[in-house]
Amino acid sequence: MRFQWVLRASLMFLLGASGACSDSQEVVVYCALDRNYSEPILKEFEKRTGIRVRAQYDAEATKSIGLRRALEEEASRPRCDVFWNNEILNTIALKQQGLLDTFRPMAAEGMPATFVDEDGQWFGFAARARVLIVNTQLLPDPKDWPTSYRDLLDPKWKGKAALAKPVAGTTLTHAAAWFTRLGEEGTWNYIDGLFANEVIFTAGNAASMRVVREGKAAFGFTDTDDFNEAKLGSYPVAAVYPDNGPAGLGTLLIPNTVSIVKGAPHRAQAERLMEFLLSEWVETTLARSSSVQIPLRPGIEAPSSVKMPSEFKVMDVDWEHVADAFKAHEAALAKRFVAGS
Repeated sequence: MRFQWVLRASLMFLLGASGACSDSQEVVVYCALDRNYSEPILKEFEKRTGIRVRAQYDAEATKSIGLRRALEEEASRPRCDVFWNNEILNTIALKQQGLLDTFRPMAAEGMPATFVDEDGQWFGFAARARVLIVNTQLLPDPKDWPTSYRDLLDPKWKGKAALAKPVAGTTLTHAAAWFTRLGEEGTWNYIDGLFANEVIFTAGNAASMRVVREGKAAFGFTDTDDFNEAKLGSYPVAAVYPDNGPAGLGTLLIPNTVSIVKGAPHRAQAERLMEFLLSEWVETTLARSSSVQIPLRPGIEAPSSVKMPSEFKVMDVDWEHVADAFKAHEAALAKRFVAGS
């Protein structure tokens, strides 16, 4: 009990102390999460601590990759302190290059081990789920809804299912996870089946969501934040968290990650920001936003529109192995889906 009290007191000091801003009281963040969601959180950190946040956002569609490349180019003279990423594989790529530093934040206590790097170089929080979005006008009876990634191969859905090309973003992460769970032969056979069943390949998850909400496809894979956009727009859609049966692969959760950059110029401030980003308040705030990020820490009070990990089967993955599969197959996937054959 005394240890818990000391832990809470220490966190309150880290997150709640205030003071005047100065050059030494600042922290530089490279942030891949959309600015409209991340900036208010960083402003709250400034308000609570008095530490000025200098944030760099990348407006490109491949922003996670763009920020990763910036960190690689600055490795000899780091400018960034904290990397807040919304796509985990580029974080692990930086770790594998030795560009992240070790820290053991107290706020990571209680996080599932799957989302905590055993070397203390990245920590996951606030995830998106890879779900099947269903057009409920085309499929009004839930008994007819797809329930698995395998349904994209079912001949009855030929030409009626959508999937973003697995060449970037969370769909590429999903494909890399398939390689670790289905094996190399099994994954390539699955991809061959997608082409044979005339799956509608789109430029991204938002595009997949749009073809389903507009009735051009009966269902398709997307992320929970894109699904929620359609739901908020009053489109006739529902979400299925796939592969929940006893033998199912489970639903893939892709977390935000936070890391301290090796050689961070403002190390003490970086540690305080990491503690803050891993706090219950941040996961709760992102869950209540329109991006409906899924809290990873048990016990968070989330709105009814957010399914907690305890409510569905989470795909069991080793993120280091997924990152290795990503490196091994990224070029081949790009070639296959650009060539389309």
